[in-house]
Amino acid sequence: MLKDITTQAMQQEVKELLEYSVFPDPEAVERAASSYQTGESRLFGYEEDGLLVGVIGFDVEQDELTIRHIAVLPENRGKGYGRGMILELLLELQPKPDRVIAETDEETVDFYRNIGFEVYSQGEKYPGVERFRCIYEVEESEE
Repeated sequence: MLKDITTQAMQQEVKELLEYSVFPDPEAVERAASSYQTGESRLFGYEEDGLLVGVIGFDVEQDELTIRHIAVLPENRGKGYGRGMILELLLELQPKPDRVIAETDEETVDFYRNIGFEVYSQGEKYPGVERFRCIYEVEESEE
């Protein structure tokens, strides 16, 4: 079940999940968690049997949903939670966005590609690190 956990972003359980979606540095995790405290971005969590198995942080501006963070516990990866969080979020949001955008690295780009995102290389955005812009156009049936 997907639920709004924006106000819980500083809790240890949430920060541990966010750590999987940022550079593994305690300061980066703190910045990510505290970014949700301003109210500009939202953070949803996916719970199953009382356990928080995934988080998705996002912004919605006009007709675009931008994924800021998405993470699933390692032991639950490959079970459809990441895709499910994106789809459930699209069903819940009113008004519905026309597109979903994410930026990622080489390690995660196949996740987005496999669920239907178009993937565009941004080159080396950081020294030695290729980044990718992933775009998904929401179809009428998903609205």
